[in-house]
Amino acid sequence: MSNGLYIHVPFCSTRCGYCDFNTYTPGEEGTSSTATYLDALERELDRAAADWDRTGPPETVFLGGGTPSLLGADGLSRILRAVKNSLGLAPGAEVTTESNPESTSPEFFDTLLEAGYNRISLGMQSAAGHVLKVLERAHTPGRATDAAAEALAAGFEHVNLDLIYGTPTETDDDLRLTLDTALSTGVDHISAYSLIVEDGTAMARKVRKGLLPAPDEDVYADRYEMIDTALQDAGMQWYEVSNWSKPGGECEHNLVYWRSGQWWGAGPGAHGCVRLAPGAEGHHDGLTRLVNAKLPRRYAEALEAGKSPVATVEQLSGADVHTERIM
Repeated sequence: MSNGLYIHVPFCSTRCGYCDFNTYTPGEEGTSSTATYLDALERELDRAAADWDRTGPPETVFLGGGTPSLLGADGLSRILRAVKNSLGLAPGAEVTTESNPESTSPEFFDTLLEAGYNRISLGMQSAAGHVLKVLERAHTPGRATDAAAEALAAGFEHVNLDLIYGTPTETDDDLRLTLDTALSTGVDHISAYSLIVEDGTAMARKVRKGLLPAPDEDVYADRYEMIDTALQDAGMQWYEVSNWSKPGGECEHNLVYWRSGQWWGAGPGAHGCVRLAPGAEGHHDGLTRLVNAKLPRRYAEALEAGKSPVATVEQLSGADVHTERIM
């Protein structure tokens, strides 16, 4: 059984109008400084080393968010050192961090490569400026392609671009431009996700007030077919619902989920599914789903007090695991 590690970095400079992830902007209630977060994360990784009944060190590490690149190259390097010190790292392990184009630079990528990261995932979303404005993204279309070029020039062989389709006001021509632009960068992986307007978000309020058109499921289906055709015609292979890659460019961390591997979720609000070691709280013979406290402050306070940050423990039966594997 493969072992993966997901690390949630809950910080964003601003909140995008469509986002309902567990993220916090400066000054929001429940935030902690990045230094406090990093200290707490190191404590959790030490706990994971004792509580996780794994077959070996992690074979994949994925930093998501939020905006991990807001920690800077030094902060991300510190996280990877902590992973190696607490859990080790399998030979040839895939180590990915998500990054927003506006918070990267050539020096950023150089430092990450030297630290041991070998895969970058950039939030491009769209090549159409008006679509990025609707999404309330901070970067320009040109900055996303520049960031991809910088990562490749630094020596990253594996670079992903995240796209969003179905944004209100997006046209078929906008999507074609986005696909052509993404493919022109030469990256080996592209992810494409349909926009979901979640209740409670700023975008949902705009849709409810009639300021933006409501999503159209038929449009989503048509756009997905456009994406799949364009990417496969360009030599990329579809291997998972929202992911396409060149041969050998598949995201191994994605496959940990799909192949029913174990993964430890570290950081505020992170989810994991692991075998717990005998003596660990919640231990049983099968897999256990763990969910950490969502608020960074609560997460950090628990670990500083020597307690587990886990808020929810669910022991999975064999039937549960079988059902999830089918789904």
